Amino acid sequence: MSYEERNVWVMLVVSVLAYAVYVVVVLTRAREVPLTEVAYVGPLLWSIGGAIVVSILASIAVGLANRRDGHLTDQRDKEINRVGERTGQSFVVIGALAALVLALLEVDWFWIANVLYLCFVLSAIVSSMTRLAAYRQDFSTW
Repeated sequence: MSYEERNVWVMLVVSVLAYAVYVVVVLTRAREVPLTEVAYVGPLLWSIGGAIVVSILASIAVGLANRRDGHLTDQRDKEINRVGERTGQSFVVIGALAALVLALLEVDWFWIANVLYLCFVLSAIVSSMTRLAAYRQDFSTW
């Protein structure tokens, strides 16, 4: 497994876990108040910030644990990264359009923020899954 592929696994696992923790915290708080009145901003920012920090630390740990393998990136890694990013960006666009529609309909900010966050997470997941599939299969550029 290459250095780049290990980092893709880190991004996938951290993204899913951070979002899961956020959802659990928000739903736990929703027991006492209606869902749209939950204080979601703090948990949302903490889960995003925590995911960034954990991702960086995990990437460093993976790099240190496998330093003999090196951190070389070849053309195949670059192409896989490009295809994965392109695929994942579709969910960023979907999220932006969904947020725009919700804003035009004057929906509560809770829903707008959560649609955006969900689409960012879906973008990371789809991007990671695309990359992992490319690493596992014969990936050739045309």
